[in-house]
Amino acid sequence: MDYQKLKSIIEGLLFMAGDEGLTKRQLADILEMDSDFASELVYDLQRDLQREERGIQITEVASSYRMTTHAEHAPYFERMAYTPTRAQLSQAALETLSIVAYRQPITRIDIEEIRGVKTDRAIQSLVSKDLIEEVGRAEAIGRPILYGTTKSFLDYFGLASIRELPEPKHIDIDDALDEQTQMLFERLDGRQMTIDELKE
Repeated sequence: MDYQKLKSIIEGLLFMAGDEGLTKRQLADILEMDSDFASELVYDLQRDLQREERGIQITEVASSYRMTTHAEHAPYFERMAYTPTRAQLSQAALETLSIVAYRQPITRIDIEEIRGVKTDRAIQSLVSKDLIEEVGRAEAIGRPILYGTTKSFLDYFGLASIRELPEPKHIDIDDALDEQTQMLFERLDGRQMTIDELKE
């Protein structure tokens, strides 16, 4: 396969892997190639991104390659996160939040298995709003991130602890998810959640 095409595939794979990243062994297995050659491709892609002054970069954390943003761009990301028009919780974010609240600690993969769709964007939104946070790592291959709710989540919903969440009546997982999401929505009292409200 063309060298440039392989780098393009790796860029897509790292984007899809999100915070968990991929090791050179995982990349090699996926691409069916030698792990050292996989590393060479990653480093070459890394240099491409630097040379082109792209808004993303590849970093190596705990032997895993991740797609990340530049630290010097942080003020702009914070401004975006705190823009009022972006501060509302979408249905996807609310559903993801209910899963984390009722099943924490939980990994992104487990959330996606329950929802049946990708949740990267919803998770990023909830983390930026300080409603969920990383609470540890799962004892599984790749040590995926475990998510849980924050103190801001409890404060906003008026809960002394997570044990005060209303219990759903349904046993079926799909029905329970719908009910849990609805119960959180009802606690919003029909209001849109904004960053300013969370700060108060």
